[in-house]
Amino acid sequence: MSHPEPHAALQALSTQLGPELLLTDDFTRGLYASDDTPRRCMPEGVLFPKTHEQVRDIVAIARQYRVPLVARGAGSGNVGGALPLPGSLVLSFECMNRILDFDPVNRTITVQAGVITQDIDQLARSQGLFYPPDPGSAPYCRIGGNLAMNAAGPKAVKYGVTRDYVLALRAITGTGAEIRTGSRTSKGVVGYDLTRLLVGSEGTLALITEATLRLLPAPNARATLRVCFDSNVHACEAVARVMAGHITPSALEFMDHHAIEAIRATGAASDLPPETRALLMVEADGEASDLPRQIRALEQSLQGPGLLELLEARDPDAITALWTARKSLSGAIKRIAPLKINEDVVVPVTRLAELLAEIERLTRHYELPIVTFGHAGNGNLHVNLMVHPEDKGEMARAREALLQLFKAVLQLGGTLSGEHGIGTEKRDYLPLELDPATLAVMQGIKRQFDPDGILNPGKALPMRS
Repeated sequence: MSHPEPHAALQALSTQLGPELLLTDDFTRGLYASDDTPRRCMPEGVLFPKTHEQVRDIVAIARQYRVPLVARGAGSGNVGGALPLPGSLVLSFECMNRILDFDPVNRTITVQAGVITQDIDQLARSQGLFYPPDPGSAPYCRIGGNLAMNAAGPKAVKYGVTRDYVLALRAITGTGAEIRTGSRTSKGVVGYDLTRLLVGSEGTLALITEATLRLLPAPNARATLRVCFDSNVHACEAVARVMAGHITPSALEFMDHHAIEAIRATGAASDLPPETRALLMVEADGEASDLPRQIRALEQSLQGPGLLELLEARDPDAITALWTARKSLSGAIKRIAPLKINEDVVVPVTRLAELLAEIERLTRHYELPIVTFGHAGNGNLHVNLMVHPEDKGEMARAREALLQLFKAVLQLGGTLSGEHGIGTEKRDYLPLELDPATLAVMQGIKRQFDPDGILNPGKALPMRS
């Protein structure tokens, strides 16, 4: 690869697109210099395309001048997936925010990559449908970022993740080739499944410009249970009983005692039994007439050793009140330390208690606050190491604790990321999980789609020597 020529590329892009779609002032570049990680790198400029064709032209010019392109939605990712690198250009999809087609009869919606995720769901619900993937950032994250990271959320335990709702894509590869993948039909096995390959590829293979998504009939009622236990072990045993039962909850969330103490400090959980050391939030949805049956079955599964309290809510205000503590958690734990190293590891549901025991051991051994919560129904926990970045000793202990955490996850039959992706933060840990032959195949796929390495280089896969 020849030496990048960012300044020549900027001139060519300004001529092609017009100066209003390319900003190079320090203020704008500063706004796009990071995602939700503490790292920063100023890009050479920020591009704001509005059409598929403009993205195609941008890739062609970037390839000509060998300039890296970093795609960006809302910048809400926390693994460095949208982090610029020296000499790169950020390609922001926020101006590609049009709904291209909404077909309630066929239960599909086609959108540009910059559409806000929650807006898709709200439009679907206007016709009795819904878009199930529900990342915590849904009110402001964009569907292109969800596609790049294969985002999920609490409802994934019942409804699956972003990849499960993508029927077709329109994209531009690193060669500038325009490709269409999948079809608008619910069935189709023509050719290789490039749709599922691109979803979760973190913008390293192609830039997704449009997506056709599958919608489902919206449930018309839901009920929520708040369940308190005296230990992680007893809470995890209850999770296993629920997931072995015949009712799949629409959400099954977990909080450890560190998380509980964090929200207690805000006053959001003052009514919890004082002995509570682990908390589950369990939700069921569907037809209102069927909810009592589902709740009875879930309550039966949740009964067991260590149960302190089981509180039910069905009306919207009561449900909102029960979820207040869970939704206040991310802000609450930031009071512990200024930097949150947030890992979203996954283990089989039956190994959750072992993972939590290992996390407690790491907390004691490395003398670090570690707050754990997340999507217990999937075995997907968010493990938050709370650190002071100016304390070099503490940061060194955190790095070692992270390595030991990942090794424990893999020994328990798990995986290093459930929904946040790899980006730069987990990139160098991939060889712990993937063997050299598998990584070589993935590197080959990258070269096929992006032979010059201009699409989000240094992300998702270990750097090649």
